[in-house]
Amino acid sequence: MAVDRALAPLGLTHAQYVFLSSLAGLERAGQRPSQRELADHTGLEALYVSKLARALDTDGLVERTRDPADTRTVRLGLTARGREVVEPAIATVAELLDRLLAPLGGRDGDRTAALARELTLLLDTPLE
Repeated sequence: MAVDRALAPLGLTHAQYVFLSSLAGLERAGQRPSQRELADHTGLEALYVSKLARALDTDGLVERTRDPADTRTVRLGLTARGREVVEPAIATVAELLDRLLAPLGGRDGDRTAALARELTLLLDTPLE
């Protein structure tokens, strides 16, 4: 909910943000992912990624192109407008995360790291 509220002024939903920010990260790593690869990367359902890709393409934020080696595969890329939208969104979510984690000493704080270790231990402990 907090992410949706933070992104609303930018005209993005949380799912659109996950899609665009993940695509931006993959592009920075030199990749032009397929819809399937982006679905696997984000953990979103492939059908939902396809639907988001079509809508974001219509909005001029993403370009979808057929892979010349396999025409069944659709490759994704950010448009210039997509980059203009996603960069402030990434900064907005990072700022929100900093505010949420401030009581624990921030994203890199000792208390945050300790909490992460404790939660990991709890999640790894069998319930039997």
